[in-house]
Amino acid sequence: MKLSLGPLLTYWTREKLLGFYAALPHSLLASIYLGEVVCGRRREMRPADWIGLARDLAGTGVEVVLSTQALIESDLDLRVMRQIAENGEFLVEANDMGAVRRLAGSARFVAGPHLNVYNPQTLAWLAELGACRWVMPVELGRDALALMQRERPAGMQTEVFSYGRLPLAFSARCFTARHYNLSKDDCQYRCIEHPEGLPLATREGQAFLTLNGLQTQSAQVYDLAGVLPQMRDLGVDLVRLSPQSARMNNVIEAYHRAIEVESSEGELQTVLSTHRLAESCDGYWHGKPGIEHLGA
Repeated sequence: MKLSLGPLLTYWTREKLLGFYAALPHSLLASIYLGEVVCGRRREMRPADWIGLARDLAGTGVEVVLSTQALIESDLDLRVMRQIAENGEFLVEANDMGAVRRLAGSARFVAGPHLNVYNPQTLAWLAELGACRWVMPVELGRDALALMQRERPAGMQTEVFSYGRLPLAFSARCFTARHYNLSKDDCQYRCIEHPEGLPLATREGQAFLTLNGLQTQSAQVYDLAGVLPQMRDLGVDLVRLSPQSARMNNVIEAYHRAIEVESSEGELQTVLSTHRLAESCDGYWHGKPGIEHLGA
């Protein structure tokens, strides 16, 4: 198994974003995903900027994948998706069926976690269109993955979202703008003030969700560090970590050490507990409500 770093899901300043990617321990990562997945109004980085950053990172020897937006809402979003899909230089992660249609038959691509691949027949169809890797939807668990792995097409790699706030849903409404009593078209880019999103609690005070513009995330950090041996046994190729705004390099190093030298679950959890930005959960992996934490 190898490590991948998924696309940045929250909105950061250009300076913070470029500094983050420059400081990564690149040699510990097999793949880095770049691009705006959540909202087309986030324009600190344009397509040409992402491609320029991709070239810089590719120079370190890491595979770079360009990710497309999951919810296409405007002509501009569509133009950006086409630019990314037709870049002709880097592998593309397709996060909606429009991107799949654009790539089908012309280039290999990664079937992103937002394509709702829930059965072997869908995976086989995507393989026929050119998918060389699929990212399991976050709400699927171990048993569903075992079924998919038994019937996955030859040459298809499997990637599992294993660390970070879960990307749960997208909406045409911007929740961050609503929080500030702003319209979506006049959001004033307020989500850039929240590099880890806006926390949302229940009336009883339990951490429940994180608001990230158009996207709803979990409040807890999904963490599958305790089940890495199970993923290895199931033939998972890539373990995806999702960027967080602080101590990300420590998380990467801890996961890399666990994969390479198989450190004990207790040792790994002790290290990660000091670097997670919220409480952990892993319920989906075990076929339980996602918010639960069951451990290995």
